[in-house]
Amino acid sequence: MTSSPYALILASSSPYRRELLERLRIPFSVSIPEIDETPHAGERPEQLALRLAIEKAQVVASRFPDAIVIGADQAASLHGTPLGKPGTIEAARTQLRHMSGQTVVFHSAMAVILKHHIQSIDVPTTCVFRTLSAEAIERYVAIDQPLDTAGSARAECLGIALMQSMQSADPTSIIGLPLIALTNMLSTCGLDPLLHARLN
Repeated sequence: MTSSPYALILASSSPYRRELLERLRIPFSVSIPEIDETPHAGERPEQLALRLAIEKAQVVASRFPDAIVIGADQAASLHGTPLGKPGTIEAARTQLRHMSGQTVVFHSAMAVILKHHIQSIDVPTTCVFRTLSAEAIERYVAIDQPLDTAGSARAECLGIALMQSMQSADPTSIIGLPLIALTNMLSTCGLDPLLHARLN
């Protein structure tokens, strides 16, 4: 493994993003940003996700100015209408009833900051949901408890069974950290995973 002059920091509290980043086998630490995630008036889901990803990375980069910092956020859109995190069991059931048999776009936005230079991207995933019975929705919500997930669908867990089909340029995008785009961004910062990954 070639050593890097920069520490790598993930600005996220998500265990699923941590698991994804571990696939690149580059040592990193986690610093949780505290930001207001309230959407701005008229803000589209993709705009919201990208803004929050950048803000999360900026907050942590201000703490660690000599590190490479990764920020990420995800927002869902049903026919252009944003689907936020449900927060409650009933709200999750309601979201899934509306999404049943519909096409939903999950916008996985990401930002990488090194010394005030910002790279950012939105990698969308288009999901066609199965037609879901009330019983299926009830059981899914009880099992996955997707209360803090945009669109009430944990694709990294049982939520994958909600889907009829899924299309994206990056198969890891739906989980919230597009690794193909991230690899390219890190390489631009001099941290190519193929050159800096741990051997064991």
